[in-house]
Amino acid sequence: MTLTVVPSLAEDPDRVRWNEKYSRAVRHRGANFTTGEWMGDILEFFTPTGDVLELACGRSGAALALAELGCQVTAVDVSDVALGELDAEATRRNVAERLHLVHANLSDWVPTKDRFALVMCRFFWDRAVFQRACTMVLPGGLVAWEATVGDNMREAWRPKPGEPASLLTSDFTLLRQVDIASDAHASRRMIASRAGEAS
Repeated sequence: MTLTVVPSLAEDPDRVRWNEKYSRAVRHRGANFTTGEWMGDILEFFTPTGDVLELACGRSGAALALAELGCQVTAVDVSDVALGELDAEATRRNVAERLHLVHANLSDWVPTKDRFALVMCRFFWDRAVFQRACTMVLPGGLVAWEATVGDNMREAWRPKPGEPASLLTSDFTLLRQVDIASDAHASRRMIASRAGEAS
């Protein structure tokens, strides 16, 4: 697919910052599409059927892996550089037709499809975006979220103690919430299911 920069995002400071970050990473280390334990945790609870939404996807190995398993994946990010790299890798793996890439800022993005079997996000935190994302989960579907919790992050960019689980509405069942420590950062990973029969 051809990515077109949304005119309203041309000077968006988040776009500029993340484009610089991804461009710098490619120059120094090349593009990285690994999934690590994140994908294994999701597949413990998720049967790869139905449509998937990934928010703040970046260069998502998870989006690629789920597309390879047959899912239709909508991947949203503010960085057109990251989306371009993801598109190129999807083309190389012959799964580009299963990826719908959306260039948008999550603070004002509205999906064209309103419900997904899986909504996931990694290393991004915004309470309003999380709560809105939960409304996009189909009955019987999952929300999977991982956010950085280290003190080096601005308070607005990291969940409070107990979050994200404490923000779930009563129609969700918490399946897992765990704090993860690594040399690079500390994070909190949560997976929850929405009540109802999966379609």
